[in-house]
Amino acid sequence: MITPRPLVSGVLAAAAGLAVGEALAAVFSLRESPLQAVGQGVIALTPGPMAEAIISVVGTADKPLAIASVVVAVLALGALVGRWWEAHRTRAMALVGLLVIGGSVAVLVRTYGSAAGVFASVAGGAAMIGLLQLFERVAGEGVNPTERRAFLRMVTFVAIGIAVVGGGSQVLAARHRRRRDIEAARAAINLPARPVTVPAGADLGVSGMGPWNTPNRDFYRIDTALSPPLIDPAEWTLRIHGMVDREMTLTYQDIIDRGLTDAWVTLCCVSNPIGGDLIGNTVWGGVSIKELLDEVGVQPGADALLSTSDDGWNCGTPLAVLTDGRDAMLAVTMNGEPLPIAHGFPVRQVVPGLYGYVSATKWVIDWEITTFSDFEAFWTQRGWGERGPIKTGSRIDVPRSGETVAPGPTTIGGVAWRQHVGIEGVEVRIDDEPWKPAEISTVPSADTWVQWKLDWEATPGEHSLVVRATDAEGVVQTADLADVLPDGATGHHTISVGVG
Repeated sequence: MITPRPLVSGVLAAAAGLAVGEALAAVFSLRESPLQAVGQGVIALTPGPMAEAIISVVGTADKPLAIASVVVAVLALGALVGRWWEAHRTRAMALVGLLVIGGSVAVLVRTYGSAAGVFASVAGGAAMIGLLQLFERVAGEGVNPTERRAFLRMVTFVAIGIAVVGGGSQVLAARHRRRRDIEAARAAINLPARPVTVPAGADLGVSGMGPWNTPNRDFYRIDTALSPPLIDPAEWTLRIHGMVDREMTLTYQDIIDRGLTDAWVTLCCVSNPIGGDLIGNTVWGGVSIKELLDEVGVQPGADALLSTSDDGWNCGTPLAVLTDGRDAMLAVTMNGEPLPIAHGFPVRQVVPGLYGYVSATKWVIDWEITTFSDFEAFWTQRGWGERGPIKTGSRIDVPRSGETVAPGPTTIGGVAWRQHVGIEGVEVRIDDEPWKPAEISTVPSADTWVQWKLDWEATPGEHSLVVRATDAEGVVQTADLADVLPDGATGHHTISVGVG
Protein backbone atom coordinates (compact mmCIF):
# COMPACT_ATOMS: atom_id res chain seq x y z
CA MET A 1 0.00 0.00 0.00
CA ILE A 2 1.31 3.44 -0.94
CA THR A 3 1.08 5.96 1.91
CA PRO A 4 0.81 9.67 1.12
CA ARG A 5 3.81 10.72 3.25
CA PRO A 6 6.56 9.72 0.76
CA LEU A 7 4.62 11.24 -2.13
CA VAL A 8 4.07 14.51 -0.26
CA SER A 9 7.74 14.59 0.75
CA GLY A 10 8.84 14.08 -2.85
CA VAL A 11 6.48 16.69 -4.28
CA LEU A 12 7.54 19.29 -1.71
CA ALA A 13 11.22 18.47 -2.24
CA ALA A 14 10.81 18.92 -6.00
CA ALA A 15 8.94 22.20 -5.46
CA ALA A 16 11.74 23.38 -3.19
CA GLY A 17 14.31 22.49 -5.85
CA LEU A 18 12.42 24.52 -8.43
CA ALA A 19 12.12 27.44 -6.03
CA VAL A 20 15.85 27.40 -5.28
CA GLY A 21 16.71 27.29 -8.98
CA GLU A 22 14.39 30.23 -9.71
CA ALA A 23 15.75 32.18 -6.74
CA LEU A 24 19.37 31.73 -7.81
CA ALA A 25 18.49 32.65 -11.39
CA ALA A 26 17.00 35.89 -10.06
CA VAL A 27 19.98 36.56 -7.79
CA PHE A 28 22.43 35.98 -10.66
CA SER A 29 20.23 38.01 -13.05
CA LEU A 30 20.19 35.12 -15.52
CA ARG A 31 18.46 35.75 -18.84
CA GLU A 32 16.75 32.36 -18.42
CA SER A 33 16.27 30.21 -15.34
CA PRO A 34 16.69 26.41 -15.56
CA LEU A 35 12.89 26.12 -15.52
CA GLN A 36 12.58 28.49 -18.48
CA ALA A 37 15.39 26.71 -20.33
CA VAL A 38 13.63 23.37 -19.92
CA GLY A 39 10.38 25.00 -21.05
CA GLN A 40 12.13 26.27 -24.19
CA GLY A 41 13.39 22.75 -24.78
CA VAL A 42 9.85 21.42 -24.53
CA ILE A 43 8.72 23.98 -27.12
CA ALA A 44 11.60 23.08 -29.44
CA LEU A 45 10.80 19.36 -29.23
CA THR A 46 7.02 19.67 -29.59
CA PRO A 47 5.86 18.31 -32.97
CA GLY A 48 4.15 20.82 -35.25
CA PRO A 49 0.64 19.32 -35.15
CA MET A 50 0.75 19.13 -31.36
CA ALA A 51 1.99 22.71 -31.10
CA GLU A 52 -0.84 23.84 -33.37
CA ALA A 53 -3.41 21.93 -31.35
CA ILE A 54 -2.17 23.62 -28.17
CA ILE A 55 -2.24 27.10 -29.72
CA SER A 56 -5.75 26.49 -31.08
CA VAL A 57 -6.99 25.76 -27.56
CA VAL A 58 -5.02 28.19 -25.40
CA GLY A 59 -3.95 30.90 -27.88
CA THR A 60 -1.61 33.43 -26.29
CA ALA A 61 -1.62 31.48 -23.00
CA ASP A 62 0.78 28.97 -24.57
CA LYS A 63 3.78 30.25 -22.64
CA PRO A 64 2.29 29.90 -19.12
CA LEU A 65 1.08 26.47 -20.21
CA ALA A 66 4.60 25.45 -21.26
CA ILE A 67 6.00 26.47 -17.88
CA ALA A 68 3.11 24.83 -16.03
CA SER A 69 3.64 21.57 -17.92
CA VAL A 70 7.30 21.47 -16.89
CA VAL A 71 6.41 22.23 -13.26
CA VAL A 72 3.79 19.46 -13.20
CA ALA A 73 6.23 16.99 -14.76
CA VAL A 74 8.94 17.83 -12.21
CA LEU A 75 6.51 17.55 -9.31
CA ALA A 76 5.30 14.18 -10.62
CA LEU A 77 8.88 12.94 -10.85
CA GLY A 78 9.42 14.33 -7.36
CA ALA A 79 6.55 12.19 -6.10
CA LEU A 80 8.25 9.16 -7.65
CA VAL A 81 11.56 10.10 -5.99
CA GLY A 82 9.75 10.41 -2.66
CA ARG A 83 8.21 6.98 -3.10
CA TRP A 84 11.59 5.42 -3.86
CA TRP A 85 13.56 7.37 -1.26
CA GLU A 86 13.47 4.84 1.56
CA ALA A 87 13.24 1.51 -0.27
CA HIS A 88 15.22 2.31 -3.43
CA ARG A 89 17.63 5.07 -2.44
CA THR A 90 20.03 4.54 -5.36
CA ARG A 91 17.18 4.64 -7.84
CA ALA A 92 15.82 7.83 -6.26
CA MET A 93 19.23 9.53 -6.30
CA ALA A 94 19.67 8.56 -9.95
CA LEU A 95 16.35 10.16 -10.85
CA VAL A 96 17.33 13.38 -9.03
CA GLY A 97 20.62 13.27 -10.92
CA LEU A 98 18.75 12.95 -14.22
CA LEU A 99 16.64 15.98 -13.31
CA VAL A 100 19.77 17.98 -12.58
CA ILE A 101 21.48 16.83 -15.77
CA GLY A 102 18.36 17.58 -17.80
CA GLY A 103 18.16 21.09 -16.37
CA SER A 104 21.87 21.69 -16.91
CA VAL A 105 21.81 20.49 -20.51
CA ALA A 106 18.74 22.61 -21.21
CA VAL A 107 20.61 25.64 -19.86
CA LEU A 108 23.80 24.98 -21.81
CA VAL A 109 22.18 24.43 -25.21
CA ARG A 110 20.38 27.76 -25.02
CA THR A 111 21.83 30.99 -26.43
CA TYR A 112 22.03 32.40 -22.91
CA GLY A 113 23.59 29.31 -21.30
CA SER A 114 26.07 29.90 -18.50
CA ALA A 115 27.87 28.23 -15.60
CA ALA A 116 25.63 30.18 -13.22
CA GLY A 117 22.60 28.55 -14.82
CA VAL A 118 24.12 25.10 -14.34
CA PHE A 119 24.90 25.99 -10.71
CA ALA A 120 21.27 26.98 -10.18
CA SER A 121 20.16 23.61 -11.55
CA VAL A 122 22.64 21.69 -9.38
CA ALA A 123 21.66 23.71 -6.31
CA GLY A 124 18.02 22.86 -6.96
CA GLY A 125 18.89 19.16 -7.00
CA ALA A 126 20.91 19.50 -3.82
CA ALA A 127 17.98 21.26 -2.13
CA MET A 128 15.72 18.42 -3.18
CA ILE A 129 18.00 15.77 -1.69
CA GLY A 130 18.61 17.76 1.48
CA LEU A 131 14.91 18.25 2.08
CA LEU A 132 14.15 14.55 1.56
CA GLN A 133 16.79 13.69 4.13
CA LEU A 134 15.34 16.23 6.52
CA PHE A 135 11.83 14.83 6.10
CA GLU A 136 13.19 11.36 6.79
CA ARG A 137 15.02 12.44 9.94
CA VAL A 138 12.21 14.55 11.38
CA ALA A 139 9.24 12.34 10.56
CA GLY A 140 10.81 8.92 10.91
CA GLU A 141 8.42 6.17 9.80
CA GLY A 142 5.36 8.29 10.61
CA VAL A 143 3.73 5.36 12.42
CA ASN A 144 2.90 7.10 15.70
CA PRO A 145 1.08 10.36 16.48
CA THR A 146 4.26 12.20 17.47
CA GLU A 147 5.96 11.43 14.15
CA ARG A 148 2.83 12.32 12.18
CA ARG A 149 2.57 15.69 13.95
CA ALA A 150 6.23 16.35 13.30
CA PHE A 151 5.73 15.54 9.63
CA LEU A 152 2.72 17.84 9.33
CA ARG A 153 4.62 20.69 11.01
CA MET A 154 7.50 20.11 8.63
CA VAL A 155 5.15 20.11 5.64
CA THR A 156 3.66 23.41 6.77
CA PHE A 157 7.03 25.10 7.31
CA VAL A 158 8.42 23.84 4.00
CA ALA A 159 5.31 24.89 2.05
CA ILE A 160 5.53 28.37 3.53
CA GLY A 161 9.25 28.50 2.76
CA ILE A 162 8.67 27.44 -0.85
CA ALA A 163 5.98 30.10 -1.25
CA VAL A 164 8.27 32.79 0.19
CA VAL A 165 11.32 31.78 -1.85
CA GLY A 166 9.35 31.20 -5.04
CA GLY A 167 7.34 34.41 -4.69
CA GLY A 168 10.42 36.40 -3.75
CA SER A 169 12.33 35.08 -6.74
CA GLN A 170 9.50 36.18 -9.07
CA VAL A 171 9.48 39.64 -7.53
CA LEU A 172 13.26 39.81 -7.88
CA ALA A 173 13.08 38.55 -11.45
CA ALA A 174 10.52 41.25 -12.25
CA ARG A 175 13.09 43.74 -11.02
CA HIS A 176 15.82 42.00 -12.99
CA ARG A 177 18.72 44.40 -13.27
CA ARG A 178 19.10 43.87 -16.99
CA ARG A 179 15.36 44.29 -17.57
CA ARG A 180 15.46 47.57 -15.67
CA ASP A 181 18.43 48.67 -17.75
CA ILE A 182 16.75 47.74 -21.04
CA GLU A 183 13.49 49.41 -20.07
CA ALA A 184 15.46 52.52 -19.14
CA ALA A 185 17.35 52.41 -22.45
CA ARG A 186 14.07 52.08 -24.33
CA ALA A 187 12.57 55.01 -22.44
CA ALA A 188 15.64 57.12 -23.18
CA ILE A 189 15.46 56.68 -26.96
CA ASN A 190 14.91 60.08 -28.50
CA LEU A 191 13.10 59.68 -31.80
CA PRO A 192 11.51 62.44 -33.86
CA ALA A 193 7.87 62.95 -32.90
CA ARG A 194 5.75 60.27 -34.57
CA PRO A 195 2.09 61.14 -33.95
CA VAL A 196 -0.30 58.34 -34.78
CA THR A 197 -3.47 59.46 -36.54
CA VAL A 198 -5.99 56.95 -37.85
CA PRO A 199 -6.67 57.77 -41.52
CA ALA A 200 -10.06 59.29 -42.23
CA GLY A 201 -12.65 56.65 -43.04
CA ALA A 202 -10.55 53.71 -41.77
CA ASP A 203 -12.48 53.20 -38.53
CA LEU A 204 -16.25 52.84 -38.99
CA GLY A 205 -16.89 53.36 -35.28
CA VAL A 206 -19.22 50.39 -34.89
CA SER A 207 -20.20 49.90 -31.25
CA GLY A 208 -18.74 46.72 -29.77
CA MET A 209 -16.00 46.34 -32.39
CA GLY A 210 -12.34 46.79 -31.63
CA PRO A 211 -10.54 49.80 -33.10
CA TRP A 212 -9.06 49.72 -36.60
CA ASN A 213 -5.67 50.54 -34.98
CA THR A 214 -4.78 47.86 -32.45
CA PRO A 215 -3.19 49.29 -29.25
CA ASN A 216 0.21 47.81 -28.41
CA ARG A 217 -1.12 46.27 -25.19
CA ASP A 218 -3.79 44.36 -27.16
CA PHE A 219 -1.64 43.24 -30.09
CA TYR A 220 -1.45 39.46 -30.21
CA ARG A 221 1.82 37.78 -29.32
CA ILE A 222 2.71 34.31 -30.58
CA ASP A 223 6.38 33.30 -30.47
CA THR A 224 8.57 30.67 -28.84
CA ALA A 225 10.29 32.92 -26.27
CA LEU A 226 9.14 32.15 -22.72
CA SER A 227 11.13 35.17 -21.60
CA PRO A 228 11.57 37.93 -24.22
CA PRO A 229 15.24 38.61 -25.04
CA LEU A 230 16.59 41.70 -23.28
CA ILE A 231 18.79 43.55 -25.74
CA ASP A 232 20.47 46.89 -25.16
CA PRO A 233 20.01 48.94 -28.35
CA ALA A 234 23.55 50.24 -27.90
CA GLU A 235 24.80 46.63 -28.17
CA TRP A 236 22.45 45.44 -30.91
CA THR A 237 23.87 44.56 -34.32
CA LEU A 238 22.52 42.89 -37.43
CA ARG A 239 24.99 40.91 -39.51
CA ILE A 240 24.06 40.55 -43.20
CA HIS A 241 26.05 37.82 -44.96
CA GLY A 242 25.80 34.78 -47.20
CA MET A 243 25.21 35.16 -50.95
CA VAL A 244 26.02 38.86 -51.04
CA ASP A 245 28.69 40.95 -52.72
CA ARG A 246 29.42 42.96 -49.58
CA GLU A 247 28.81 41.81 -46.02
CA MET A 248 27.37 44.44 -43.71
CA THR A 249 26.87 44.90 -39.98
CA LEU A 250 24.26 47.41 -38.86
CA THR A 251 23.91 49.05 -35.46
CA TYR A 252 20.76 50.50 -33.96
CA GLN A 253 22.10 54.00 -34.53
CA ASP A 254 22.76 53.14 -38.17
CA ILE A 255 19.05 52.44 -38.59
CA ILE A 256 18.01 55.64 -36.84
CA ASP A 257 20.47 57.68 -38.91
CA ARG A 258 19.01 56.36 -42.15
CA GLY A 259 15.70 58.02 -41.32
CA LEU A 260 12.52 56.15 -40.48
CA THR A 261 9.47 55.73 -42.66
CA ASP A 262 6.05 54.70 -41.35
CA ALA A 263 3.60 52.19 -42.78
CA TRP A 264 0.28 50.77 -41.64
CA VAL A 265 0.56 46.98 -41.77
CA THR A 266 -1.72 44.23 -40.49
CA LEU A 267 0.10 41.16 -39.16
CA CYS A 268 -1.56 37.77 -38.87
CA CYS A 269 -0.47 34.50 -37.29
CA VAL A 270 -0.72 31.33 -39.36
CA SER A 271 -2.37 29.76 -36.30
CA ASN A 272 -5.31 32.15 -36.54
CA PRO A 273 -8.45 30.01 -36.93
CA ILE A 274 -11.56 31.07 -38.84
CA GLY A 275 -12.99 33.97 -36.83
CA GLY A 276 -9.88 34.09 -34.62
CA ASP A 277 -8.17 37.08 -33.01
CA LEU A 278 -4.50 36.32 -33.71
CA ILE A 279 -4.33 39.35 -35.98
CA GLY A 280 -3.68 43.04 -35.39
CA ASN A 281 -3.13 46.29 -37.26
CA THR A 282 -0.81 49.15 -36.36
CA VAL A 283 1.64 51.66 -37.81
CA TRP A 284 5.27 50.52 -37.87
CA GLY A 285 8.33 52.72 -38.30
CA GLY A 286 11.63 51.53 -39.72
CA VAL A 287 13.89 51.23 -42.74
CA SER A 288 13.35 49.44 -46.04
CA ILE A 289 14.58 45.85 -46.27
CA LYS A 290 14.86 46.19 -50.04
CA GLU A 291 17.25 49.12 -49.74
CA LEU A 292 19.48 47.15 -47.39
CA LEU A 293 19.52 44.17 -49.74
CA ASP A 294 20.34 46.44 -52.65
CA GLU A 295 23.31 47.80 -50.70
CA VAL A 296 24.83 44.42 -49.93
CA GLY A 297 24.21 43.13 -53.47
CA VAL A 298 22.29 39.86 -53.59
CA GLN A 299 24.05 37.31 -55.76
CA PRO A 300 22.33 35.37 -58.55
CA GLY A 301 20.66 32.16 -57.44
CA ALA A 302 19.70 33.38 -53.95
CA ASP A 303 15.98 33.13 -53.24
CA ALA A 304 15.65 33.32 -49.45
CA LEU A 305 16.55 35.41 -46.44
CA LEU A 306 17.17 33.28 -43.36
CA SER A 307 16.67 35.56 -40.36
CA THR A 308 17.62 34.59 -36.82
CA SER A 309 16.43 35.97 -33.52
CA ASP A 310 18.62 36.69 -30.50
CA ASP A 311 17.16 33.57 -28.83
CA GLY A 312 18.01 31.31 -31.79
CA TRP A 313 14.59 31.11 -33.50
CA ASN A 314 14.72 31.48 -37.27
CA CYS A 315 12.56 31.71 -40.36
CA GLY A 316 12.97 31.85 -44.13
CA THR A 317 11.44 34.65 -46.21
CA PRO A 318 11.26 34.71 -50.03
CA LEU A 319 13.60 37.38 -51.40
CA ALA A 320 11.09 38.12 -54.16
CA VAL A 321 8.61 39.38 -51.55
CA LEU A 322 11.25 41.50 -49.83
CA THR A 323 12.34 43.24 -53.02
CA ASP A 324 9.08 43.90 -54.90
CA GLY A 325 8.50 47.37 -53.45
CA ARG A 326 6.11 46.56 -50.62
CA ASP A 327 6.68 48.11 -47.17
CA ALA A 328 8.87 45.27 -45.87
CA MET A 329 10.95 46.84 -43.14
CA LEU A 330 13.26 46.50 -40.21
CA ALA A 331 10.94 48.11 -37.69
CA VAL A 332 12.01 50.00 -34.58
CA THR A 333 8.70 51.67 -33.67
CA MET A 334 5.17 50.42 -33.11
CA ASN A 335 2.29 52.87 -32.82
CA GLY A 336 4.73 55.76 -32.76
CA GLU A 337 6.90 54.54 -29.87
CA PRO A 338 9.95 52.27 -29.61
CA LEU A 339 8.97 48.63 -29.97
CA PRO A 340 7.76 47.04 -26.73
CA ILE A 341 10.20 44.43 -25.45
CA ALA A 342 7.61 41.67 -25.99
CA HIS A 343 7.17 42.71 -29.62
CA GLY A 344 10.82 42.61 -30.65
CA PHE A 345 12.68 45.56 -29.12
CA PRO A 346 15.00 46.92 -30.31
CA VAL A 347 14.48 45.71 -33.92
CA ARG A 348 12.14 43.29 -35.67
CA GLN A 349 10.95 42.46 -39.17
CA VAL A 350 7.59 43.46 -40.62
CA VAL A 351 6.59 42.04 -44.03
CA PRO A 352 3.10 42.69 -45.44
CA GLY A 353 1.38 39.76 -47.09
CA LEU A 354 3.12 36.88 -45.30
CA TYR A 355 2.17 35.03 -42.15
CA GLY A 356 4.46 35.85 -39.23
CA TYR A 357 6.09 32.43 -39.05
CA VAL A 358 7.95 33.09 -42.32
CA SER A 359 8.59 36.79 -41.96
CA ALA A 360 8.07 38.58 -38.64
CA THR A 361 11.30 37.79 -36.81
CA LYS A 362 11.48 39.61 -33.48
CA TRP A 363 14.76 40.55 -31.78
CA VAL A 364 16.45 39.90 -35.13
CA ILE A 365 20.28 39.80 -35.11
CA ASP A 366 21.34 37.84 -38.21
CA TRP A 367 20.47 37.74 -41.90
CA GLU A 368 21.86 35.09 -44.20
CA ILE A 369 21.08 35.46 -47.89
CA THR A 370 20.75 31.90 -49.14
CA THR A 371 18.43 29.44 -50.91
CA PHE A 372 15.42 27.57 -49.58
CA SER A 373 17.09 24.32 -50.61
CA ASP A 374 19.91 24.95 -48.12
CA PHE A 375 17.93 25.15 -44.86
CA GLU A 376 14.77 24.30 -42.96
CA ALA A 377 13.57 26.97 -40.56
CA PHE A 378 12.02 26.42 -37.12
CA TRP A 379 8.38 26.02 -38.15
CA THR A 380 8.95 24.48 -41.57
CA GLN A 381 10.79 21.66 -39.80
CA ARG A 382 7.54 21.07 -37.93
CA GLY A 383 5.27 20.73 -40.93
CA TRP A 384 4.29 24.29 -41.89
CA GLY A 385 4.52 25.50 -45.47
CA GLU A 386 7.73 27.02 -46.75
CA ARG A 387 6.52 30.43 -47.97
CA GLY A 388 3.33 31.32 -46.10
CA PRO A 389 1.40 33.89 -48.19
CA ILE A 390 -1.61 35.41 -46.42
CA LYS A 391 -5.00 34.03 -47.40
CA THR A 392 -8.16 36.09 -47.69
CA GLY A 393 -9.97 36.19 -44.37
CA SER A 394 -12.98 37.86 -42.79
CA ARG A 395 -14.57 37.86 -39.37
CA ILE A 396 -17.84 38.87 -37.70
CA ASP A 397 -17.18 40.85 -34.51
CA VAL A 398 -20.68 42.14 -33.74
CA PRO A 399 -22.99 40.71 -32.74
CA ARG A 400 -21.09 37.99 -30.90
CA SER A 401 -21.78 34.35 -31.56
CA GLY A 402 -24.55 33.16 -29.25
CA GLU A 403 -25.59 36.68 -28.33
CA THR A 404 -29.23 37.70 -28.15
CA VAL A 405 -30.10 41.07 -29.67
CA ALA A 406 -33.28 43.11 -29.68
CA PRO A 407 -35.57 43.06 -32.71
CA GLY A 408 -35.25 45.96 -35.09
CA PRO A 409 -32.30 47.87 -36.56
CA THR A 410 -29.03 46.06 -35.80
CA THR A 411 -25.51 46.53 -37.12
CA ILE A 412 -23.47 43.52 -38.18
CA GLY A 413 -19.77 44.35 -38.39
CA GLY A 414 -16.26 42.99 -38.47
CA VAL A 415 -12.96 43.02 -40.34
CA ALA A 416 -11.58 41.49 -43.54
CA TRP A 417 -8.01 41.21 -44.86
CA ARG A 418 -5.74 40.09 -47.66
CA GLN A 419 -2.52 41.95 -47.01
CA HIS A 420 -0.69 43.36 -50.02
CA VAL A 421 -3.57 42.47 -52.32
CA GLY A 422 -6.35 44.34 -50.57
CA ILE A 423 -10.08 43.88 -50.10
CA GLU A 424 -12.54 44.94 -52.80
CA GLY A 425 -15.76 43.98 -51.05
CA VAL A 426 -17.43 42.12 -48.19
CA GLU A 427 -20.75 40.28 -48.27
CA VAL A 428 -22.98 38.91 -45.53
CA ARG A 429 -25.58 36.18 -45.78
CA ILE A 430 -28.38 35.97 -43.24
CA ASP A 431 -29.90 32.50 -43.05
CA ASP A 432 -30.71 31.38 -46.59
CA GLU A 433 -31.11 34.86 -48.04
CA PRO A 434 -28.95 36.09 -50.92
CA TRP A 435 -25.55 37.60 -50.12
CA LYS A 436 -25.78 41.30 -49.25
CA PRO A 437 -22.91 43.76 -49.86
CA ALA A 438 -21.53 45.47 -46.76
CA GLU A 439 -19.99 48.90 -46.43
CA ILE A 440 -16.20 48.74 -46.10
CA SER A 441 -13.84 51.31 -44.63
CA THR A 442 -11.33 53.39 -46.56
CA VAL A 443 -7.76 52.30 -45.81
CA PRO A 444 -4.37 53.83 -46.69
CA SER A 445 -2.98 50.76 -48.47
CA ALA A 446 -3.60 47.16 -49.43
CA ASP A 447 -1.48 46.07 -46.48
CA THR A 448 -4.11 46.60 -43.78
CA TRP A 449 -7.37 45.03 -42.84
CA VAL A 450 -10.65 46.82 -43.53
CA GLN A 451 -13.60 47.23 -41.24
CA TRP A 452 -17.04 46.46 -42.66
CA LYS A 453 -20.64 46.86 -41.53
CA LEU A 454 -24.14 45.97 -42.66
CA ASP A 455 -27.44 47.35 -41.36
CA TRP A 456 -29.89 44.56 -40.57
CA GLU A 457 -33.55 44.68 -39.62
CA ALA A 458 -33.42 41.83 -37.10
CA THR A 459 -36.55 39.69 -36.76
CA PRO A 460 -37.38 37.45 -33.79
CA GLY A 461 -35.93 33.96 -33.82
CA GLU A 462 -32.58 32.21 -34.31
CA HIS A 463 -30.44 33.36 -37.22
CA SER A 464 -27.24 32.26 -38.94
CA LEU A 465 -24.84 34.99 -40.10
CA VAL A 466 -22.03 34.27 -42.58
CA VAL A 467 -19.37 36.59 -44.00
CA ARG A 468 -17.08 36.37 -47.01
CA ALA A 469 -14.66 38.81 -48.64
CA THR A 470 -13.54 39.44 -52.20
CA ASP A 471 -9.95 40.53 -52.68
CA ALA A 472 -8.78 43.35 -54.95
CA GLU A 473 -8.00 40.83 -57.70
CA GLY A 474 -11.67 39.79 -57.76
CA VAL A 475 -11.14 36.41 -56.07
CA VAL A 476 -13.93 35.47 -53.65
CA GLN A 477 -12.92 33.99 -50.32
CA THR A 478 -13.30 30.22 -50.48
CA ALA A 479 -15.91 28.42 -48.38
CA ASP A 480 -13.77 25.27 -48.33
CA LEU A 481 -12.74 24.49 -44.77
CA ALA A 482 -9.02 23.95 -44.15
CA ASP A 483 -7.06 23.72 -40.94
CA VAL A 484 -4.38 26.26 -40.06
CA LEU A 485 -1.72 23.61 -40.67
CA PRO A 486 0.22 23.73 -43.00
CA ASP A 487 -0.27 27.25 -44.36
CA GLY A 488 -3.33 28.97 -42.89
CA ALA A 489 -7.03 28.30 -42.34
CA THR A 490 -9.75 28.83 -44.94
CA GLY A 491 -13.55 28.91 -44.77
CA HIS A 492 -16.34 31.35 -44.00
CA HIS A 493 -16.86 32.66 -40.47
CA THR A 494 -20.37 31.65 -39.42
CA ILE A 495 -22.15 32.56 -36.19
CA SER A 496 -25.57 32.05 -34.65
CA VAL A 497 -27.49 34.84 -32.91
CA GLY A 498 -30.86 35.07 -31.26
CA VAL A 499 -33.30 37.91 -31.71
CA GLY A 500 -35.94 38.47 -29.07
